[in-house]
Amino acid sequence: MRQLTESKAMSSPIPGEAEKKRALRKMKLVALSFLVGAAVVFLVMSLWPGTPAWTGYVKAAAEAGMVGALADWFAVTALFRHPLGLPIPHTAIIPTRKDALGDSLGEFVGANFLSEQVVRDRLRRVGVASRLGGWLAEPANADRVTAELATVVRGLVAVLRDEDVQAVMEQAVVKRVLAVPWGPPLGKLMAGVFADGSHHKLVDLMCDRAYEWVKDNHTTVLRVVSDRSPTWSPKFVDSMVADKVYGEVLSFAWLVKTDPNHPMRLAVDKFLAEFASDMQTDPATMARAEAVKQQVLEHPEVQNVIGATWTTAKRLLLDAAEDPSSELRRRVHDGLTSLGRKLAEDDSLREKVDSWVEGAAAYVVLNYRDEITTLITDTVQRWDAEETSRKIELQVGRDLQFIRINGTVVGSLAGLLIYTVAQLLF
Repeated sequence: MRQLTESKAMSSPIPGEAEKKRALRKMKLVALSFLVGAAVVFLVMSLWPGTPAWTGYVKAAAEAGMVGALADWFAVTALFRHPLGLPIPHTAIIPTRKDALGDSLGEFVGANFLSEQVVRDRLRRVGVASRLGGWLAEPANADRVTAELATVVRGLVAVLRDEDVQAVMEQAVVKRVLAVPWGPPLGKLMAGVFADGSHHKLVDLMCDRAYEWVKDNHTTVLRVVSDRSPTWSPKFVDSMVADKVYGEVLSFAWLVKTDPNHPMRLAVDKFLAEFASDMQTDPATMARAEAVKQQVLEHPEVQNVIGATWTTAKRLLLDAAEDPSSELRRRVHDGLTSLGRKLAEDDSLREKVDSWVEGAAAYVVLNYRDEITTLITDTVQRWDAEETSRKIELQVGRDLQFIRINGTVVGSLAGLLIYTVAQLLF
């Protein structure tokens, strides 16, 4: 199937093929006219009455011109087919030696175009970073690149299946989280937070909320005390005790709220510091942290969040890629123009980028040169021999006809020179 496809591609018309055919036929007629002209001159000189001396010179030139024209016609024709259809050895070179020519072409390209030094020198002369920087610095070009990147993003997002991405996320993220113990890093983080007092604002908030709750829930406190009092206790005693308890609790909550050095606050600080240390060193505390981690990650709501993460990210990416005024596309555009200006102005950055480009190209050449040349040779081998010959002749045949014309002219001059020298010497 692949060979059939390539054969069809070879046989399909190429742009300007009709014009090239007309030009080739025209040049063949011109070259043929030179041969015919030399033959006519030779015939006329041979039949010239009286055979004056000057006819010998013209006849020799015409004769040599015919020989040169015929020899070069044979040489040009032998490249593409057997002259006159005769299977003469070493003719029809392109059809019969197509594979060898493809191998030679591949070797030539590999040796002369895909060598590391040639590629590096060429890229160094081109100045990729400088040209790229100047091009990207133009807002219109940055817009174009941004639009192309948006198209690529849309294509990638459309190709990726949601279930595959979710599976990768679970494999790459969730399992990694499960594999890493939470206790020591969390304990180290908390120790740093507690050491510089960053948690005090949270403690202040909790104390404020506790005081506000006690102040606003006098009835609740009274009811709790009454519910816990003995059944034989008189109601007025219960109310007095409840009021006393409420007053003490409210006073205690106020002191904790207003006194930064209250023993309750100091006890909380001590507890948190010990807890942070236990998270890093105590096996039992670390095991409990692992159990909590497992419970959190296995919770259905957490699983739903993980599953919906890609769906949400996908929608955001598509919306941002579609909208030319989105924050994402604007930032990409600004980043590209900024990179272009830096490449145009910063010599050291240009040198680094050029070095990276040269290194990447050299790596490709050194590691994939054989694959590139094999692409050439394999493609040539799969071409149809006759069709290949016809295509090549169509491309270069017009220029080759000048060989026939030059052969006629040079042959005539050589024949005239030889005849003249012979007449002078003999």
